[in-house]
Amino acid sequence: MDPGVGMVRAGGGYAQPWTRDATINSWNATSLLAPALAANTLWAVVEKDAAGKLMVQQDSQQWDQVIWTVGAWHHYLVTGDRDFLQRAYDVVTHTLALREQAAVFGRDARYGLFTGPSFFNDGVSGFPAPTAGGDESRGSESTSYPDVVSAMYLSTNALYYAAYVRAAEMAEALGRPADGHRAKAAAIRQAINQHFWNPRTGSYNYELTADGRPGPYQEGTGLAFSLLFGIADAAQASSLISSAQRMTWGMPDTYPHWARYSSVEPGRHNAIVWPLVQGLWAKGLAGHGDVEGFATETRLLAELVRDSGGFWEIYDGNTGAVEGGYQGATGVLKRRWESQPDQTWSATAFIDMMHTGLFGMTFDGRGLTFAPSLPSGWGNVTLSGVRYRDAVLTVTLRGTGNVIRSFHLDGIASTKYGVPASLHGHHTIEITLDS
Repeated sequence: MDPGVGMVRAGGGYAQPWTRDATINSWNATSLLAPALAANTLWAVVEKDAAGKLMVQQDSQQWDQVIWTVGAWHHYLVTGDRDFLQRAYDVVTHTLALREQAAVFGRDARYGLFTGPSFFNDGVSGFPAPTAGGDESRGSESTSYPDVVSAMYLSTNALYYAAYVRAAEMAEALGRPADGHRAKAAAIRQAINQHFWNPRTGSYNYELTADGRPGPYQEGTGLAFSLLFGIADAAQASSLISSAQRMTWGMPDTYPHWARYSSVEPGRHNAIVWPLVQGLWAKGLAGHGDVEGFATETRLLAELVRDSGGFWEIYDGNTGAVEGGYQGATGVLKRRWESQPDQTWSATAFIDMMHTGLFGMTFDGRGLTFAPSLPSGWGNVTLSGVRYRDAVLTVTLRGTGNVIRSFHLDGIASTKYGVPASLHGHHTIEITLDS
């Protein structure tokens, strides 16, 4: 990390980046908009072990640290920085090995799944009873509860699947041995579909306890990851999108209200709206052709920001008010938390709604492709000054829908719907869409 470059903080109330914040912000926007800043932010959450080997920081929230792999691979695809990729792959392989060998937040061989809390739900309010206990007497941290530590959750296991796939892609790009990454990815995808898919609800469950009991609840990031990473097949994707439960102001974190919380006193990680979740869900909807669903989630976040005067951390899912939620539902631990201002992953969530959702920007080793989703009534839109590797792009969308009728690069028609990674200089792209 270069102190002269700086880093992206988690938000107005947080001085440091956590692994998940650093990754999400880079993935959502920073790698494209400010590559050096994104790289510095990703390196800010990397450390060395006693032997000098690089690894994702081993803090108290290790269960979801493999998300760094997703951000690192995306950063390489956006920038083409092979020096970054070389070092990042060393981080990724060492970190995955640590998690595979871990006694806590490790792999449960009985199910082929990884244990530990769900993605960013570090608070006990993200988990149903009897997980928390009647009085939540162990405190607000989810890791204080043995049944959370030993259980398996949809979003965390979706991240492990993605991490193994990205690790395989990194190895292939570098010409290194694959180390069985794809086989491990296939195994965990199969385990997710075996243990989390619920035919009765037509969606994925949230939880699998250590003794094999399913938790038929909804987790917004888990569903979004199942779409984004290709864990759900086409039929499953269609089913979970149509059956998803949303609140008035968007896709909630977990749902429904646990018995100890309510609309009056919502849990901080329960039936409440985090723009982080909205952004991931909207990206997933756009990628699976749900233009109107994407438009709705994007409009709601825009209105939340407009009405609250900024990008806050959390909002009340029923009223749209800025709301930090409750962590601890009874006794001396019961208190209402603050929703922090200037939350960066809330802001980058909205940026990504434009880049990945509206303009359908997708990066791979060959270049940048477009699969836009232009909702009805939005009119023609232009994205100017997009710096992609050695090129600067101005992209205009016309029409409506997500079917490309024409694609012109510098006035010349093309059926490739994108640009190669080798492109240099300033270029214009015009895309006409139809429903």
